[in-house]
Amino acid sequence: VQLQASRGGLVQPGGSLRLTCKASGFPFDKYRMWWLREAPGKRLEWVSHINFGASDTNYAASVKGRFTISRDDDKNTLYLQMNSLKSEDTAVYYCARDEWGHVRGQGTQVTVSS
Repeated sequence: VQLQASRGGLVQPGGSLRLTCKASGFPFDKYRMWWLREAPGKRLEWVSHINFGASDTNYAASVKGRFTISRDDDKNTLYLQMNSLKSEDTAVYYCARDEWGHVRGQGTQVTVSS
């Protein structure tokens, strides 16, 4: 199983960033997929998930209305569009196959700062 996330980056408050995660080694279209994040000094938390077939999505209260999760099963790719970013969104972001991060990618740093 491989989950390869795109590079994150440094973004100013109020800015936008899109994360991409390319999956391989398992039937991507059969799995609910997750985005998780781990902020400095905090526990790993789930940000969003999307059911197989994109039939349903769900968001943590802290990102609802600002982040959008999507997937392209033909490309085995998961996306997270992040808008109106805040300093508290600064974290290492992971794409994952489960909400606990037992199967997850290597993580990508997103820093929101002026």
